[in-house]
Amino acid sequence: MSIAGRQKILIIDDEVDVHYSFERLLAKDDVTVLTAANSEEGLRILKKEKPDIVVMDIRMGRENGLEVLREIRRVNPAQIVIMMTAYGTSQTAIEAMKLGAFDYTLKPFDIPQLKDLLQRALQAAGALQSESILPTSLDPEDFRTGIVGSSPAMQQVYKLVGQVAPTDATVLVTGESGTGKEVVAQAIHANSKRSKATFVAINCAAIPENLLESELFGHEKGAFTGAINQRMGRFEQCDGGSLFLDEIGEMPLAVQSKLLRVLQDGEITRVGGNTPISVSVRIIAATNRDLRQAAQKKEFREDLYYRLNVFSISLPPLRDRLSDVPTLISYFMSKWRSRNGGGPTRISDEAIKTLSTQSWPGNVRELENCIQRAMVLASGDTITQKDLPPAMSGEKEPVSPPPSPFSGPGVGSLEQAFDFLFEAIKADAKLKLLPAVEREFIVRALERTAGNQVQAAKLLGITRATLRKRADKFGIQKKMQID
Repeated sequence: MSIAGRQKILIIDDEVDVHYSFERLLAKDDVTVLTAANSEEGLRILKKEKPDIVVMDIRMGRENGLEVLREIRRVNPAQIVIMMTAYGTSQTAIEAMKLGAFDYTLKPFDIPQLKDLLQRALQAAGALQSESILPTSLDPEDFRTGIVGSSPAMQQVYKLVGQVAPTDATVLVTGESGTGKEVVAQAIHANSKRSKATFVAINCAAIPENLLESELFGHEKGAFTGAINQRMGRFEQCDGGSLFLDEIGEMPLAVQSKLLRVLQDGEITRVGGNTPISVSVRIIAATNRDLRQAAQKKEFREDLYYRLNVFSISLPPLRDRLSDVPTLISYFMSKWRSRNGGGPTRISDEAIKTLSTQSWPGNVRELENCIQRAMVLASGDTITQKDLPPAMSGEKEPVSPPPSPFSGPGVGSLEQAFDFLFEAIKADAKLKLLPAVEREFIVRALERTAGNQVQAAKLLGITRATLRKRADKFGIQKKMQID
């Protein structure tokens, strides 16, 4: 374990053998191992020594380690805690992670996995030493419209929004997917003389062609099969307000011609109707396509393009304004805490640097999704590198194991099946298993305990002598170590 500087690990467990095991495991590492036999002693050491990580058993006599975890998080919300358990039930794992545990490990230990877990925890603790508090000097009013950033590119967007908002000009917002086109549309509406009226957004690509016309303009009773009542369309619903037409480039040509008529005459006609209805609606359209090129290819009406492109605002991709990433992180974290009644308030320098060097093909939307994920995964009060997607730190995404003959509808994972049967064997020593299944249990017990016969026998609920006899019967002595 190559960790710079001498760090402290506190072990809280009522079994002295566990203390000894950790001391022996970490003897060659630059780590100080502190030990406590109960929660009272552990909390006293925690407050005095301020260890980098705490490794604690979930069950210590009559003490519930989860309750102790709650107290540790009260004392230090950022404390990294690893829980140990011999009972790998789903509820135990869920509760531990809900309370902010960094991770949990099963007894008896898989030594390589344990060392890897400790290394990751110590690295995370090291990262917390350089934690950053994101900018808090921003006025909450700056977040009112949801447009965030102080880069030159965004300053230009703010100027254009400020210039066009007070007018009734039709606006075309362009930019890659995820750059925040609807947010800009909402800002235009919020700063216009129509701000007290309705803002309606519709995604032209998400509605089937045969329904889009009715969605926009409404229909009369009996206009088509299923039209059992008269229905107002979006134009009527937001009369006096603003209508945001997202993905306008995907609008069918037949509907484009009717939209053009609305822009020219200020009137709509419901599907199946003959009476023109006057509407006062400001159109704000958005697209990630090159509409000029689409018009040249006859995929978009050229006359409609010119009608929409009265005033254009182009949004920069996030990769062209990476200096805005820290401010965006602050905004998304604040937004998450507001919606969920709390959550991490800080983020490490390492995590900020990583997020500020990504290409972000999904732009601001991708960053927001990434922050939401990190807020869920963060242990305690701070987001660290480990909470970011593995690909961002050069790690490989976990690969799902191949299908097991023990898995299927209504059946958990293979490991869950074996956990269940291990407990069943302990509860009923007379339980009979098919030879092939019995052999598999012995092999798995030995693999889980790195060949330790005593621990494997304990896991199976049998004596060491019985384990040896059955292992000899199935010819699996090679997996056993001499104690």
